[in-house]
Amino acid sequence: MRAVLQRVREASVEVEGRVVGAIEEPGLLALVGVTHTDDAATAHRLAAKIWGLRILDGEKSCSDVGAPLLVVSQFTLYADTRKGRRPSWSAAAPGHLAEPLVDEVAAELRRLGATVATGVFGADMRVALVNDGPVTLIVDV
Repeated sequence: MRAVLQRVREASVEVEGRVVGAIEEPGLLALVGVTHTDDAATAHRLAAKIWGLRILDGEKSCSDVGAPLLVVSQFTLYADTRKGRRPSWSAAAPGHLAEPLVDEVAAELRRLGATVATGVFGADMRVALVNDGPVTLIVDV
């Protein structure tokens, strides 16, 4: 699994003109991609890594300060752009495999004590954020 984490002041995701998930205070936006070899254990490792990373103000983690998270599925994180001008998506897991694993990341974060908002898997989403820092990390597990 792969995530792009952005430290944010606030973030939201909109589907068909309606906000479906938002965090309105400092926290993290996690764009999450799934590949073919990922499983529930991988989702749990990613959630634990996200929850514990010390990238908030004062080198604190979400677990230290109870910061909220917005988790959004993002299959394009597994794009292969090495050849030509058209990305290949072959490394991204198909939706029927990826969706439950993105859901598992959010569920595991909640089990760890996080306040989690989410997008809608497979929807055409509009993600808005106020990046803080900016701090943006790529996390592979």
